[in-house]
Amino acid sequence: MARLANTQPRTLVPVVMFTNAGNMGLPLALLAFGPEYFGAAVALFSISNLLHFSVGAHITSRHARTRDLLLSPLMIASALGLASALSGVRVPDPLFTGMKLLGDAMLPLMLFALGVRLTWLRRQDVPRGLLGAFARPLVGLAVAVPLAWALDLQGAARAQLILFGALPPAATQFLLADRYGQEPDGVAAMILLGNALALLFVPLGLALAL
Repeated sequence: MARLANTQPRTLVPVVMFTNAGNMGLPLALLAFGPEYFGAAVALFSISNLLHFSVGAHITSRHARTRDLLLSPLMIASALGLASALSGVRVPDPLFTGMKLLGDAMLPLMLFALGVRLTWLRRQDVPRGLLGAFARPLVGLAVAVPLAWALDLQGAARAQLILFGALPPAATQFLLADRYGQEPDGVAAMILLGNALALLFVPLGLALAL
């Protein structure tokens, strides 16, 4: 698809591979399926993030160093969260509250960074942005629907996988593209237009899932 559209694969492929499973996927899953199935959504989000900041970073840039990625705050936090889930050891409430406040502050900062880059958006970036915006949910649904059938998933498990496939591009891909200089303007256009088109594709995913 990237070759046909004369787009660098390192720009397009991570946008299509990784979804906005955190900012959008988690609230949608909680709203659609309720708190009893929220753990599955967190598992999808965690695995996606781990792959995004390891495999996805290497796809974005050949210069991404494995050691730096493994020692990134996100990878360390994911490992600690998994260890907590497996061991049953929980962070003390005062420390957890402070960590949550810091985490909540990081989300708008990431979106501010994306917004600043979007002020440089050019007219010629729009067609490529539409390519990534449409490819992400269409490819996701084309994989998720037959995969749910092949794995014989039923009920909420099937629905969550299909909803996950219909989500727009991950906003965090802009951070990787900006860090490694992999056409961040084009990636920002794909993310902006992809999240706008979520108004179309997320209801479609829910209609297929429910």
